[in-house]
This record gives sequence, structure tokens and C-alpha cells, in this order.
Amino acid sequence: MKHIVIVGGGAGGLQLATKLGHYFNYSPLLKRRRKSPAAQITLVDKNRTHIWKPLLHQVATGALDSSLDALNYQVHARANGFKFELGSLRQLDRSRQVIELAPVMDDSGQQLVPARELKYDHLVLALGSQSNDFRTPGVREHCVFLDSTEQAQRFHRLLLDRFLQLETHTAEKVQIAIVGGGATGVELAAELMDATKQMGNYGHIARGSLEVTLIEAGPHLLPALPPRLGNNAERELTRLGVRVITGCAVAEATADGLTTASGEKIQASIRVWAAGVKAADFLSQLDGLAANRLNQIEVTSELQSVTDPKIFALGDCAGCIDINEQKVPPRAQAAQQMAGVAEYNLIAMIEGRPLKKFRYRDRGSLVSLSKHTAVGNLMGALVKGSLTIEGRIAGLAYRSLYRMHLAAVHGWPKAMLIYLVGHANRFVKPRLKMH
Repeated sequence: MKHIVIVGGGAGGLQLATKLGHYFNYSPLLKRRRKSPAAQITLVDKNRTHIWKPLLHQVATGALDSSLDALNYQVHARANGFKFELGSLRQLDRSRQVIELAPVMDDSGQQLVPARELKYDHLVLALGSQSNDFRTPGVREHCVFLDSTEQAQRFHRLLLDRFLQLETHTAEKVQIAIVGGGATGVELAAELMDATKQMGNYGHIARGSLEVTLIEAGPHLLPALPPRLGNNAERELTRLGVRVITGCAVAEATADGLTTASGEKIQASIRVWAAGVKAADFLSQLDGLAANRLNQIEVTSELQSVTDPKIFALGDCAGCIDINEQKVPPRAQAAQQMAGVAEYNLIAMIEGRPLKKFRYRDRGSLVSLSKHTAVGNLMGALVKGSLTIEGRIAGLAYRSLYRMHLAAVHGWPKAMLIYLVGHANRFVKPRLKMH
């Protein structure tokens, strides 16, 4: 029996493990396990639970309670025909076809599980990405990142502490600076203004006591979208009370703020870095696998490593040029599309069939600006050409993206049930997580 090991339980890795588990081990329709599976599937992740990464800005502000909305890998694995291993990748030995997982430690630094090895026949790297600080001085020491649930929860605790200072009048105002005018920075800025309004309903926080500054090095916000949408986003954020600075690079981060390349000092008690992404540094030194300057594993259009065909990479950690010779961007939709092709090709390799080449289909981009509105464009198979949408229609389309992710992992019946339960919780729980 072949062993497929998937490292990384993000949007692509979790979807891939679920689909392969269904194909080889468990039929959800028949609700029974197969007697003689051709492959065993193991998913490895350093976290016990999964939150869709595009929602981390909502976890950071408290608009989303990660303890309620997180998917437990162990439970999901049991229900969908694959195994789950808690751990993080430390080393790869391609000659032995083995990966080594680092020890699992508790909060006090005590070892719970020693380092261990997993043997594979086929390995899939789906490790996502992390913020790129571009080696800017002070960023790692003084800025908060939103690459994981833990980092988003840390930001939430810092935010609640600052709100407490406002309520107890130990501080007159809270200043937050966000570096990066892409989707994460724009969405976080909008959510922060809404969170302040919600917090004011529960406490005594004056309007205007939170000052949010959004800094973008490029000429307009949302550089991945047409300039008109970036300019519209800037106008909406300004209306909400966000100070937007474009065409301005950050030269240094300190304990009390940021210094721009022009020498301006921006005071901020909380500093968030959301400017650019790259793959984890250790991927560029993973037993000789070819990687690009962003540490992404270079893959063929079949998503196999150019160095080792037994190793696949997908999502943000894959440097992929698709069949149309276009570079695949680091987006959740790309990871989910890659997962579909990787599923097909892994099954084809085990069953001795030809592999499929990956073609990226840009479905467009949507960015949330507040509770009901968004901006973005729809492309490819959704419409003929490109359709720009804004306002409540865009907001509705944006919220549908999460439901599509749930459907890819759970199937539509369970996805809709999860969605309805989430709406029911809004009637019995505070609009904002207060702890």
C-alpha cells in the first residue's frame, strides 16, 4: 500500500487530504471504509485546528471566534478517511524517502512527543507562506504578523488591552499602523473601524479614539486590482476614519512606531506588517530541492518538484508556471485549484495513468471593506472577460467564497449547515469576541 504524506493543512492541503481520503479509504456516500485501500493518506500540520487564512483579519479583531469556527484536524481526519499527525517538518531525506518531524512541545517548553520520522511514497508540500519583511530593520522585533491563528489571537489580545486602557482612561487614544495596502491590510483596517464601533456598544469608548494608519509603498491600494478599485477602497477607508498613505515605503520599525523612507515618524502602539509574502526560509535548504528567490519549491506544470518527481508542492510554497506559461499567484483560489490537479495526478501515478498539467484560472479578487461592502472583479469562467463589482453585491460575493471553501472540505450539505449554525450564533453571542 502506498503512503501519501501531505505537509500543511491550509486551504490546499486540507482539501487534498480530504479528497484523497474519500477516494482511497472512505466513501461518504456509502458511509463505509474500503476493504483494501491502495493508499494511506497522512496529513501533517503544526496546529491542531484549521482556520481559513483569508479570515485571520477577522480573528484578529474579534469578529470571528476561532474557538467556534476552527476545524479540528483529528476529528476531520477520522471522519474522512485519512490520518493526522501533529508536528512540523524539520528535515527531508529524499534518498530514504523519509521526513523528520520536530518534537512537539507544551507551552512551558517541555517535550510532549520526541522527533519522529514518517516514510512516504509520495510527498506533498503545502506549507503556505509567511510575511516578507524585506529585511527591514526592527520589523521582526516590533511588528505583529497575521500568518497564523496564534498571531491573529496575539493581535486580538493586544487590541483588547488597548481598549481597556481607553475605558479606564489610562490612555486617550490608541494608534495602530498597518504596513501593506494589499487585501490583508485593507481588510484589517476596515474591520478595526467596525470593531471600535462594536466595542463602543459594550463600553465607554469615544468615537475617534482609535487611529488607524494604512501605509502602502505603491501608488495605490490593492496593487493586484485595477487602480480604480484601489482608489475606491481608499475613499471608503477614509470615510470610515482610516488615514491612508500611498507611495511611501517603511524604512524602520521601533517599539513606538514606524519611520518612513522620507523620515516621517508614525506613532503606533500596535504595528502590523502585511506587506508581501514568501515561503518559509527552510524550504530553500530542503535536501537539494530547487527553490526560487521567494523560497518556493520550483515545480513542473504537473506540480511535481523539478528536482524529485515523487515530491509535489502546491499553494503559496510552490513556484509554478502553468501550462499557459503564466506564473501562478499566491492566492487561496490557486491553492484550491492546485489541490484538484494534485489529487488527479497522485491517483494517476498510483493507478498508472498519464498526469494532467495545471492551468490556473483566475476567478477574480474580492476584498472586504466592512460588514456589508466590498470591491473586486470577477474573471474567467464566472463571466466573459472581467466584471468589476462593488458595494453590497461584492460583499455578498465575498462572503460566498468562505462557503465555497467549506463545501470543498465538507461537501455542500454540511457546509450549509455550518453556515446556518454560524448565523444562529450571532443571535445568542456578542458581535465581537471580548476575551
